[in-house]
Amino acid sequence: MAVPPLLTLQGVALTFGGTPLIENAELSVSPGERACLVGRNGSGKSTLLKIAAGLVQPDQGERFLQPATTIRYLAQEPDLSAYETTLAFVEAGLGPGDDLYRAQYCLEQLGMTGQENPAQLSGGEARRAALAQVLAPMPDILLLDEPTNHLDLPAIEWLEQELKSSRSALILISHDRRFLENLSQSTMWLDRGKTHYMSRGFSAFEEWRDDILAQEERERHKLDRKLVAEADWLRYGVTARRKRNVRRLANLHALRQERRDQRQVVGNVAMTITEAEGSGSMVVEADAISKSYDSRPIVSKLSLRVMRGDRLGIVGANGAGKTTLLKLLTGELEPDEGNIRLGTNLEMVTLDQQRSSLKPDWTVSETLTGGRGDTVMVGGQPKHVIGYMKDFLFSPEQARTPVSVLSGGERNRLMLARALSRPSNLLILDEPTNDLDLETLDLLEEMIDEYKGTVLVVSHDRDFLDRTVSSVLVAEGEGKWIEYAGGYTDMLSQRGHGVEARSIEKVKKPKPANPQNQPKPESNRRKLNFREQHDLKILPEKIAELEELAAKLQLKLDDPDLYARDSKLFSQITDKLGQVQSELASCEDRWLELEMLRQEIEET
Repeated sequence: MAVPPLLTLQGVALTFGGTPLIENAELSVSPGERACLVGRNGSGKSTLLKIAAGLVQPDQGERFLQPATTIRYLAQEPDLSAYETTLAFVEAGLGPGDDLYRAQYCLEQLGMTGQENPAQLSGGEARRAALAQVLAPMPDILLLDEPTNHLDLPAIEWLEQELKSSRSALILISHDRRFLENLSQSTMWLDRGKTHYMSRGFSAFEEWRDDILAQEERERHKLDRKLVAEADWLRYGVTARRKRNVRRLANLHALRQERRDQRQVVGNVAMTITEAEGSGSMVVEADAISKSYDSRPIVSKLSLRVMRGDRLGIVGANGAGKTTLLKLLTGELEPDEGNIRLGTNLEMVTLDQQRSSLKPDWTVSETLTGGRGDTVMVGGQPKHVIGYMKDFLFSPEQARTPVSVLSGGERNRLMLARALSRPSNLLILDEPTNDLDLETLDLLEEMIDEYKGTVLVVSHDRDFLDRTVSSVLVAEGEGKWIEYAGGYTDMLSQRGHGVEARSIEKVKKPKPANPQNQPKPESNRRKLNFREQHDLKILPEKIAELEELAAKLQLKLDDPDLYARDSKLFSQITDKLGQVQSELASCEDRWLELEMLRQEIEET
C-alpha cells in the first residue's frame, strides 16, 4: 500500500499583477523524499516554497498538510532581533522532545560559537544561524531555499552528509549543481508558472528539460502552420455555406488566441566579453610573500607564478584569507614580506562578491554607461544600452530602475554585464556564482572557456571549479597554500581529503563555584536521546540488508546479455543499485557518527 504524501499542493495559482507568476502548479512531498525545485531566476521557485510552508496564501488552489507533520522553512532574510544570542535563536526552533545538544552542534558545524550577538551579525552569519535553526529539530519536512549561500566548502560538504543521513523529506532550491546531484532523488521544474515532475535526480534534468522544450517547439510549429492555412482560407476561401464558414472563422480566432496565450521560454543571457590586447607571458609572480593580521598568518612564504591563459581557482574555508590573497596577487595589497611582480600590459576587470562597486542610487542604465550617454562599448563597437540590457535579461522598463531595488540575481547579472563590456586580459572573479541561475552559470562557464586572457577565481562551487579552472590553490592552514593541478575533484584525489574548516574559538562560560572535585550532576550530562538509541540499535541490521540487496543487484548486472535482452530493465537495476549504495553509505556514516558519540559519552 502506497504511503500517502505528507504535503500536497493542487492547482495553485498566484498573480502579482499582470502575467501570473504561478498558475495551476502541483507539488507533492512523500516521507523521506529528497526533491530539488529548479527553474529560472524570477520563475517563482521561492514563492512556491513559501506557499508550501504556509507563509504565502495563493489566489487559488489547495494546500494539505498531514496532521502532526512538522515542517521547517529556511528564510532568506531571518529575523534574530528578539534573541540575545544565536544559540537562543536556534534553541527557540526546537520542539518538545527535541535534543538541545543539536542546536549547539549545528551552529559549530556551520562555523559559529552560539554566543554571537544577533545585532552584530552579517547577512551571511544570520543565514547560517537560520540554517542551524531549521536543521536542529530534524523535522518531517525541510524546505531549503539556497542553503549553500554564504557557506564555505567544509560547511557545504557537512550539510550534504547531514541531509543524506536525515530522515526528513526535503525540497531544495540551489544553484550548486554538485549539491543538487548528490542529494536529489526527484526533480520538480517550475517553468512559466507550471510544474513538471521527474522521478529522477538533478543529473538527468537537462536532457529531460530539453526533450520537453523540443516537444513544445514541435507543437508550436504545428499550430503556426495551422494558423497560416486557416488565414489563407479566410482570404481566398469559398463563401458558401455561411454557417460553417462562420464557425470556421471562430475557430481561427480561437487558434490565434491560443497562440497569444502561450508563454514563451525566457531567453538566455547573451554574454560577450571584450578582450584587450594580450598581456605579457608572465601575469603574476609572487616571491616568498607573507601577510598577517593581528598576529594570525594569512599567507606565509608563498611563491607562485601565474602565466598568460592560466585559470587559477582559490579555495579554502571562510576566514582562510582567500580574498586577501586575491588582493595581494593583483597588487591591491602590499605583502608584509616578499615581493609581488605584475606582468606587462595588464587590463584587469574585477567582479567582487560584495557588489561594492555598484552605486545603489544609480539606475541600471547609468551603471552600464558610467552615467554618460545611452551607449555601451562592447568589443570596440558601440551598442545601445537597451539592447545590451536585453542580452542580460533586463527589460527596457528597468533602464531607470535603481540598483538598490534589484534582486541578488539581477545585481549579479548587472555586475557581469558591466565587467564583460570592459576590455580585459585578466579577469578576477570573487564568488561569481552567487544568485545566478543554472542557465546563466552555463553561459558564464562557456565564456570563461573561450576567454583568451587569464582568470583568477574564488569560489565554493565545486562543479563550477571543475568546469573552469586548470589548477587549484588550497589553504592548508597557518598561512600555508599549496597548488594542485586540475579542478576541485582532481585536487581531492591528489590531496586525499577536502577543505577543512577553520577551528572556532568557543566562548568559555564561567564555572560555578562548586568544590573542585565535585562530580558533574548526572542530569546535565549529554545522553543519547531515544531516536539516537533507536538508530544505533537498528542500523547494523539495516546495513546488512542493504549490503545483501546491493550484492543481488550487482549479480544481475554482471549478466553480459542483460542490456541486449532488456535495456529498460538494465537501466532500472542500475538506478536502483545507485540508490541502494547511496542509502548504504548514509547508514554507515550515521552509525559511525552515533558509535563515536556513544564512546565519547562513556569516556566522559
